[in-house]
Amino acid sequence: MSLCILAGGKVTTLAVSMFTLSWTHSAQKTEWRETWAVTPAGLELRQAEVKGSGAGMEPEADAELKDGWWTWRPKLPPQKHVSLAASGMTPGGWRLCHEGGCTELGAKAGDETVLSRCPD
Repeated sequence: MSLCILAGGKVTTLAVSMFTLSWTHSAQKTEWRETWAVTPAGLELRQAEVKGSGAGMEPEADAELKDGWWTWRPKLPPQKHVSLAASGMTPGGWRLCHEGGCTELGAKAGDETVLSRCPD
């Protein structure tokens, strides 16, 4: 499987089966992380973590507190694509990490990025 990243009219392909997205919440200024899998059904959200809680950041009822992070397994069906739009209200964009390294997405207000499973 491969992950396709559409940003700035350009497609980047990463040969990965798992990746993590992290960002700082615009209102609470708290870090949020999500672990995603690239599968034949699409992008599957496997785990979510938030460092604290607050407006718009409530962990699910079954979340566990581990080393200061609320961690849970979201109940979300596979997604054909995940759209990210930079608001400019956070200190940075999204950080996409995988076993080969990390990259920043959506650093400037108005930047749009779409993640999807690449066609076979």
